Amino acid sequence: MKSARRRAREFALQGLYQWQLTGNAVSDIEQHLSETVGFDRADAELFATLLRGTIDERESLAADIMPFLDRASANVSPVERGILLMAAFELKHHPQTPYRVVLNEAIELAKTFGGTEGHKYVNGVLDKLVSRLRPGEDRQPSAPRRRGN
Repeated sequence: MKSARRRAREFALQGLYQWQLTGNAVSDIEQHLSETVGFDRADAELFATLLRGTIDERESLAADIMPFLDRASANVSPVERGILLMAAFELKHHPQTPYRVVLNEAIELAKTFGGTEGHKYVNGVLDKLVSRLRPGEDRQPSAPRRRGN
Protein backbone atom coordinates (compact mmCIF):
# COMPACT_ATOMS: atom_id res chain seq x y z
CA MET A 1 0.00 0.00 0.00
CA LYS A 2 1.37 3.39 -0.96
CA SER A 3 1.71 6.14 1.60
CA ALA A 4 0.05 9.51 1.12
CA ARG A 5 3.51 11.04 0.67
CA ARG A 6 4.47 8.54 -2.06
CA ARG A 7 1.21 9.31 -3.85
CA ALA A 8 1.90 13.05 -3.53
CA ARG A 9 5.31 12.57 -5.18
CA GLU A 10 3.73 10.51 -7.96
CA PHE A 11 1.14 13.18 -8.68
CA ALA A 12 3.76 15.94 -8.47
CA LEU A 13 5.88 14.06 -11.00
CA GLN A 14 2.89 13.70 -13.30
CA GLY A 15 2.33 17.44 -12.97
CA LEU A 16 5.99 18.20 -13.75
CA TYR A 17 5.84 15.94 -16.78
CA GLN A 18 2.69 17.65 -18.01
CA TRP A 19 4.19 21.08 -17.38
CA GLN A 20 7.38 20.21 -19.30
CA LEU A 21 5.45 18.93 -22.31
CA THR A 22 2.61 21.43 -22.45
CA GLY A 23 3.72 24.51 -20.55
CA ASN A 24 0.24 24.67 -18.99
CA ALA A 25 -0.29 26.92 -16.00
CA VAL A 26 0.51 25.30 -12.67
CA SER A 27 -2.99 26.08 -11.39
CA ASP A 28 -4.53 24.23 -14.36
CA ILE A 29 -2.27 21.23 -13.77
CA GLU A 30 -3.14 21.19 -10.06
CA GLN A 31 -6.84 21.37 -10.83
CA HIS A 32 -6.63 18.56 -13.37
CA LEU A 33 -4.62 16.25 -11.11
CA SER A 34 -6.75 16.97 -8.04
CA GLU A 35 -9.70 15.50 -9.96
CA THR A 36 -7.79 12.32 -10.83
CA VAL A 37 -8.80 9.02 -9.26
CA GLY A 38 -6.70 8.35 -6.17
CA PHE A 39 -5.71 11.95 -5.50
CA ASP A 40 -7.84 11.93 -2.36
CA ARG A 41 -5.35 9.44 -0.87
CA ALA A 42 -2.36 11.74 -1.56
CA ASP A 43 -0.85 14.32 0.76
CA ALA A 44 -2.26 17.35 -1.07
CA GLU A 45 -0.04 19.82 0.76
CA LEU A 46 3.16 17.95 -0.13
CA PHE A 47 1.95 17.58 -3.72
CA ALA A 48 1.39 21.32 -4.10
CA THR A 49 4.67 22.20 -2.38
CA LEU A 50 6.69 19.87 -4.60
CA LEU A 51 4.98 20.86 -7.83
CA ARG A 52 5.00 24.63 -7.28
CA GLY A 53 8.40 24.73 -5.62
CA THR A 54 10.10 22.67 -8.29
CA ILE A 55 8.63 24.76 -11.10
CA ASP A 56 9.35 28.05 -9.32
CA GLU A 57 12.97 27.09 -8.64
CA ARG A 58 13.64 25.08 -11.80
CA GLU A 59 16.55 27.23 -12.95
CA SER A 60 18.50 27.08 -9.69
CA LEU A 61 17.68 23.38 -9.28
CA ALA A 62 18.89 22.67 -12.82
CA ALA A 63 22.11 24.55 -12.02
CA ASP A 64 22.57 22.37 -8.92
CA ILE A 65 22.08 19.19 -10.93
CA MET A 66 24.00 20.15 -14.08
CA PRO A 67 27.54 19.34 -12.83
CA PHE A 68 26.45 15.75 -12.24
CA LEU A 69 24.80 15.10 -15.60
CA ASP A 70 26.63 13.33 -18.39
CA ARG A 71 24.59 15.15 -21.03
CA ALA A 72 22.72 18.39 -21.55
CA SER A 73 19.62 18.68 -19.39
CA ALA A 74 17.50 18.91 -22.55
CA ASN A 75 18.73 15.41 -23.48
CA VAL A 76 17.55 13.85 -20.21
CA SER A 77 14.09 12.34 -20.56
CA PRO A 78 11.28 14.52 -19.17
CA VAL A 79 10.47 11.87 -16.58
CA GLU A 80 14.00 11.56 -15.23
CA ARG A 81 14.51 15.35 -15.45
CA GLY A 82 11.30 15.88 -13.44
CA ILE A 83 12.41 13.35 -10.83
CA LEU A 84 15.85 14.94 -10.52
CA LEU A 85 14.46 18.45 -10.18
CA MET A 86 11.83 17.41 -7.64
CA ALA A 87 14.34 15.42 -5.57
CA ALA A 88 16.76 18.38 -5.64
CA PHE A 89 13.96 20.63 -4.41
CA GLU A 90 13.13 18.22 -1.60
CA LEU A 91 16.78 17.85 -0.62
CA LYS A 92 17.17 21.64 -0.44
CA HIS A 93 13.93 22.58 1.27
CA HIS A 94 12.86 19.58 3.33
CA PRO A 95 15.76 18.82 5.67
CA GLN A 96 13.33 16.97 7.94
CA THR A 97 13.13 14.27 5.27
CA PRO A 98 16.29 12.15 5.45
CA TYR A 99 18.28 12.17 2.22
CA ARG A 100 17.99 8.37 2.01
CA VAL A 101 14.19 8.71 1.88
CA VAL A 102 14.41 11.34 -0.88
CA LEU A 103 16.78 9.13 -2.90
CA ASN A 104 14.69 6.00 -2.39
CA GLU A 105 11.49 7.77 -3.40
CA ALA A 106 13.17 9.20 -6.51
CA ILE A 107 14.53 5.79 -7.50
CA GLU A 108 11.10 4.18 -7.01
CA LEU A 109 9.49 6.89 -9.16
CA ALA A 110 12.08 6.26 -11.87
CA LYS A 111 11.43 2.51 -11.73
CA THR A 112 7.69 3.09 -12.06
CA PHE A 113 7.55 5.93 -14.58
CA GLY A 114 10.99 6.15 -16.19
CA GLY A 115 12.91 4.27 -18.83
CA THR A 116 14.44 0.84 -18.34
CA GLU A 117 17.71 2.12 -16.88
CA GLY A 118 16.37 5.47 -15.68
CA HIS A 119 16.48 4.53 -12.02
CA LYS A 120 20.22 3.86 -12.24
CA TYR A 121 20.81 7.27 -13.81
CA VAL A 122 18.66 9.03 -11.19
CA ASN A 123 20.48 7.19 -8.40
CA GLY A 124 23.92 8.13 -9.74
CA VAL A 125 23.10 11.81 -10.16
CA LEU A 126 21.33 12.19 -6.83
CA ASP A 127 24.02 10.30 -4.93
CA LYS A 128 26.52 12.97 -6.05
CA LEU A 129 24.05 15.81 -5.50
CA VAL A 130 23.45 14.83 -1.87
CA SER A 131 27.07 15.61 -1.01
CA ARG A 132 26.57 19.12 -2.31
CA LEU A 133 23.11 19.88 -0.92
CA ARG A 134 23.32 18.00 2.38
CA PRO A 135 27.03 18.07 3.27
CA GLY A 136 26.45 17.73 7.01
CA GLU A 137 24.07 14.79 6.84
CA ASP A 138 25.51 11.43 7.83
CA ARG A 139 26.34 9.47 4.69
CA GLN A 140 28.00 6.53 6.36
CA PRO A 141 26.34 3.18 5.78
CA SER A 142 24.33 2.00 8.72
CA ALA A 143 25.74 -0.84 10.76
CA PRO A 144 23.79 -4.04 10.19
CA ARG A 145 21.12 -4.57 12.79
CA ARG A 146 21.38 -7.68 14.88
CA ARG A 147 18.27 -9.63 15.58
CA GLY A 148 17.71 -10.80 19.11
CA ASN A 149 17.23 -14.49 19.74
